[in-house]
Amino acid sequence: MEETKKILGMEISRDRNTCKLWLSQKNYVLKMLERFYMAEVRPVTTLLACHFKFSQCSNSQEEENEMSRVPYAKAVGSMMYVMVYTRPILAHAVSIVSWFMLNPRRQHWEAIKWVLRYLRGTASLVLAFQRLEIGKPKML
Repeated sequence: MEETKKILGMEISRDRNTCKLWLSQKNYVLKMLERFYMAEVRPVTTLLACHFKFSQCSNSQEEENEMSRVPYAKAVGSMMYVMVYTRPILAHAVSIVSWFMLNPRRQHWEAIKWVLRYLRGTASLVLAFQRLEIGKPKML
């Protein structure tokens, strides 16, 4: 049998000589950015900036109508998929935006777009694994 190169949308790279393994979801992230019309946005370097102030106040009728057309839950789910498999650094941001899934407001959607901009700039990052010998710690 051949070595597995892709599974569940993750690309797998392996170097048997150095006992290293890399998991990437670059293609999934790029497709996700296209799905939410964020493929050409300017990337950012931080996950959630301090200028986001989240509240759970009730929406105005106009905002509620607008947000009913926004794919908020799909965006959170897509980010969660990336977080679980290759990008654990997203956990805090995904946790925050998922709190507002029942009643999202414009400010919450802006936060999701910010995280997508972060993913735009970091789409090529990989999760790396390396076998360690007992008693010999190594940093990747």
